[in-house]
Amino acid sequence: MEKTDDPAGAARGVTAVPAVPAGPPVTEGRTRPSGVRSWPSGVRPWWVGAVLTAAVGAAAVLGPAGTRWLEHPAVEAWRTVCLAITVQALPFLLLGTALSGAINAFVPAGLFTRVLPKRPALAVPVAGAAGAVLPGCECASVPVASSLIRRGVPPAAAFAFLLSAPAVNPVVLTATAVAFPGNPAMVAARLLASLGTAAVMGWLWLWLGKEEWLRPLLRHRHTGHRPGHSRRTEFLLGFRHDFLHAGGFLVLGAMAAATFNVTVPGAVLDTFSGSPWLSVLFLAGLAVLLAVCSEADAFVAASLTGFSSTARLAFLVVGPMVDLKLIALQAGTFGRAFAWRFCTATTVVAVAASVLIGGALW
Repeated sequence: MEKTDDPAGAARGVTAVPAVPAGPPVTEGRTRPSGVRSWPSGVRPWWVGAVLTAAVGAAAVLGPAGTRWLEHPAVEAWRTVCLAITVQALPFLLLGTALSGAINAFVPAGLFTRVLPKRPALAVPVAGAAGAVLPGCECASVPVASSLIRRGVPPAAAFAFLLSAPAVNPVVLTATAVAFPGNPAMVAARLLASLGTAAVMGWLWLWLGKEEWLRPLLRHRHTGHRPGHSRRTEFLLGFRHDFLHAGGFLVLGAMAAATFNVTVPGAVLDTFSGSPWLSVLFLAGLAVLLAVCSEADAFVAASLTGFSSTARLAFLVVGPMVDLKLIALQAGTFGRAFAWRFCTATTVVAVAASVLIGGALW
């Protein structure tokens, strides 16, 4: 009797089909580059990609259609803000997903564990300081941090990198210096408060974090290139999956931020600017809702002249670490159970660091 089962394929989770002669398993090229398991039917990544495609397609089709309600000023403003946030963040999302795919396919699995200190408590500040070498915004740091975790980096260190990279890289600090000419204290305050927040959040994860808060795929370690497989294919698969997955959440976050920009009147700003404490909390919340890219937020903060320097510092520290598009990206990448806990704690720590550093400098 002709055998129809392939024990080797079954061990990899590949179902044998009786009508097909035995041969090399054709589905192996579709497994996730991590080598852990096949993507769970691919539904969620492709569904999120469909959301992105639908959003872009709707904007392209309905934009020039001349539909009456689309010509309303509020709708046009919403469309402009949403498109601006998406276009502003998209190059850095591409950079981040490309780096994530390259790390997964080309970087040896043990490199990061050899470079970082063996003790996680020491690896956290080192990873936070390493964020200064990535000239990107917050959209790039999320997929990179995810890839680092899959390559064996302790989650606490990867999260410290995720928070610090968008706020302390040379491009952002240079933009801050340009936006606040003659005020080097703002640059120093942003650097210190951001590094402090990243380190504290990494240590908090070591103390209170639980692995079950992360998506199951991220709980595996030392994944990446598998011997005998094409690195180019693994890179392309990882890049495609991460970009489609994160891109959809980026669009959703941009839509939420645009809705806030259009619906909240500018007079609300004047209500909170007179109180030192309320102004700090208000600008911290505003940074979450506006979702401005970290490489442009300094110019927004500089325009808020009615607020104190400490309040504007809170805007600069909170924004690159917690905003609507980041919450959506983190929920899609790490899981909702992680995102709401981590983002809430990060906001509290970032505001506290801003108040302490701002109080010491001004």
